Amino acid sequence: MALHVIIPARWGSSRFPGKPLVDIAGRPMIQHVMERVSRAQDVETVAVATDDERISEAVEAFGGRAIMTPSELRSGSDRVAAAASILGLGPEDLVANVQGDQPLLPHQVLEQCAAPLLAEPELAMSTPVVAITNQDEIGDPNHVKVVMDAQDNALYFSRLAVPFPRDGDEATYYKHLGVYLFRGSFLQTFTNLPGGKLEDLEKLEQLRALEHGHRVRCVVTDFDSPEVDRPADAERVAALLDQNGEEV
Repeated sequence: MALHVIIPARWGSSRFPGKPLVDIAGRPMIQHVMERVSRAQDVETVAVATDDERISEAVEAFGGRAIMTPSELRSGSDRVAAAASILGLGPEDLVANVQGDQPLLPHQVLEQCAAPLLAEPELAMSTPVVAITNQDEIGDPNHVKVVMDAQDNALYFSRLAVPFPRDGDEATYYKHLGVYLFRGSFLQTFTNLPGGKLEDLEKLEQLRALEHGHRVRCVVTDFDSPEVDRPADAERVAALLDQNGEEV
């Protein structure tokens, strides 16, 4: 089954305006993301969904595909849904929302997240999580944490450190990576759901699905993917590329 990867990209980040086009090792960040995801197995489409002509022109300048979408959409997944509709994707297509601030995303993460959707026809959405090894990330609200049930379905996502070990016991914390895989039919369902209170409080779009009773399967991976939230993060990624090349 073909996989269609759509990368939502906006100019107006409050912490880092113009972030998708920040230069990292001689290329705009959004180009790194597109090149990474294009390596995944069975990828048929890689496109950027944006509402900004500057991003669209930059993507087309390096040979990528950009799709213009409305400015007023609620979240990245809603932008992805708008682009999927323009592309004419169907209910059984697998559509990946890959955040544009993941310039080092290993392509294997997409393949791992597609596996449960291919194996379980009733499953509609999956997302990757990785055990946190850097203790500084546990209390950092920029790193989203998740708790799961016995079948690895998400119970809750939070910017706080969950679970809370009341008696001081050692806990394993899992960090959410900015990738969502949707079955095409559920992507449209998701965009039609009312906005959730928890989604609005935490500013986490995946909580919309949980608040309305839909399963989100967490795929535990060994791969990590540093996000670029601030200019210093871009510098750190550039240093990693300089040190390790494209194999990082």
